Amino acid sequence: MKALILAAGMGERLRPLTEVTPKPMLELGGHPLIHYPIAMLRRAGIIDVAINLHHLASVIQRGLGDGSRLGLHISYAPEPVLLGTGGPLNGLRNFLGGDTFVIANSDTILDLDLSAMIASHRDRAALATIALFRPANIDYYSRLEIDAAQKLRRMRLLMRRNPLRYDDYPRNLDAGVAATLSAFMYCGVIVAEPSILDLIPPKTPWSLMEGLFAPMVANAQAVFGYVHTGYFRTMDDLKSYDALKAEFASSPPKISL
Repeated sequence: MKALILAAGMGERLRPLTEVTPKPMLELGGHPLIHYPIAMLRRAGIIDVAINLHHLASVIQRGLGDGSRLGLHISYAPEPVLLGTGGPLNGLRNFLGGDTFVIANSDTILDLDLSAMIASHRDRAALATIALFRPANIDYYSRLEIDAAQKLRRMRLLMRRNPLRYDDYPRNLDAGVAATLSAFMYCGVIVAEPSILDLIPPKTPWSLMEGLFAPMVANAQAVFGYVHTGYFRTMDDLKSYDALKAEFASSPPKISL
């Protein structure tokens, strides 16, 4: 099994730090941020990893090398122009197309049991399984809504926070069905079948959710959620970075690297 780690973003909300250090290489708990998803993949036995690059790409390449020091084989996918969160898939069809694969964010810290998520994905014969988390303020995020069997029945992609406005997939879900669904946020990990590569938009840039998974949900395809109830943090801006550094200093999470 292979994986793609998304690491091409600009990290604009973490400026000025990201003017010299790309977000995936910012230190947290004595390690670059990207080491956390790498360790999650390695614990699940996934060692063939592609990483897309754009902003300060050479810093990431120097820091990770060929992956051998981390127990991986790393292939890099440079993006002279940003391709969006989904666009890297267009150029990685041959790399990812032979088996079930994983997509992971480079800026997420969580103690997800990826092996269990993959097993759940296969047990359900899913085309895609998306890791989900219930935050304290769900209105701050896009809402991914699942039924009792954890099948994704609706995605409400957040367009505006004040006032709240969503782009719904499907647009006209029966109100009775909608009332039975549970809403979560995406927490940075997707398990997918290679057949989804036949559904991706031909032109870049495009977004994973808006361009691929939301339309799949709207068409009632086999997209499932996998609810994570353990540790989950993201580093979105300077304030959250400072808070995370303080948390790791005083009470670090038990995540094996």
